[in-house]
Amino acid sequence: MSIIYFDNAASAKPCDEAVDVFNAVIRENYANSMSLHKGGIEAERIITSSREALLALLPKNGDLIFTSGATESNNSALLGTAELRRESGRIVSTTIEHPSVARVLDKLSERGFEVTRLSPGNCRGDFEDYIAENSQGAFMVSVTAVCGETGFKIDTARVYSEIKRRFPGCTVHTDGSQGFLKVPLDGDLISLSAHKIGGIAGAGGLFVKNGVRLAARLFGGNQQKGLRPGTLPTALIAAFAKAAETSRPIDGALQKRLADGLNRLDGIKINSRDNVNNILNFSCGVKSEVMLHFLAEKGIYVSSGSACSKGKKSEILPSYGISGKALDSAIRVSFGRQNTAGEVDVFLERLEAGMKRFGGRPWN
Repeated sequence: MSIIYFDNAASAKPCDEAVDVFNAVIRENYANSMSLHKGGIEAERIITSSREALLALLPKNGDLIFTSGATESNNSALLGTAELRRESGRIVSTTIEHPSVARVLDKLSERGFEVTRLSPGNCRGDFEDYIAENSQGAFMVSVTAVCGETGFKIDTARVYSEIKRRFPGCTVHTDGSQGFLKVPLDGDLISLSAHKIGGIAGAGGLFVKNGVRLAARLFGGNQQKGLRPGTLPTALIAAFAKAAETSRPIDGALQKRLADGLNRLDGIKINSRDNVNNILNFSCGVKSEVMLHFLAEKGIYVSSGSACSKGKKSEILPSYGISGKALDSAIRVSFGRQNTAGEVDVFLERLEAGMKRFGGRPWN
């Protein structure tokens, strides 16, 4: 049975180009990039060229620190900024952040920092203006560019511009893991993840704008200006850069085909709005866990939200006014570059079969 993989927001299928580069580098350039022999010099060259290729796709006037992924990048950005403070202060974020931001904010709150989380459900105008208007007195603002559960977009370039215009001393962090190469990004600090764009899990990055200070979170060697010491995974980094270089936009026609098909089914509620082309969240009236297992048996992989919140009820969907049965039956479909219109049609057929089997019905 062939698999239809619609869980690319959790981890995108690695693209062929990235896999080819990874295999070539891991066979031929496995030396430690800090070594002074020819192998080390070549590994350092690969890392440098990969960093330059990625920086060309990011805002100007900054550097890129390689990490293991967006979770490490988010932790480094938030904790590294907070630990420079001699006293606690105020941090502004949103209610739709990934757990690698939300849980760090919980910890900072326990340490005495004031954390304000803004909800799109409470905003009557542009969410970007709402964030800026409520950021007075904050030393840091941290927002996601794209909500991983619904695909909701935040114009981080506009947030950055407005925050800097009104509060120039405030540090702006953007979680760009779902937004990189899909929407414009800006920030003093920007978190990235390779496996969200067709790279291989285990590599990520933290963009640091020139002049922005961070406290080191790890200690050991002198790699990456001491901010992230440790032997760099040359092959993973090269694959990350190649995935970014060869990336192409996800066809919005797939999402439209899915949405049109869902709207023809009774008992469907689409939860996404103002979303990117590759993520669509909807409720089907059947408990998410039941429907996920049914679809998996039919060879279709989807999710009910962030993979990092496995088995837990969404903390994000209530921010959009989604509750009760709609919350319990939410499904996320996320497309990758390999998906086709035919796969969407098969998914709709099998989803409808599951709804009939388990009694999916409206919840209002």
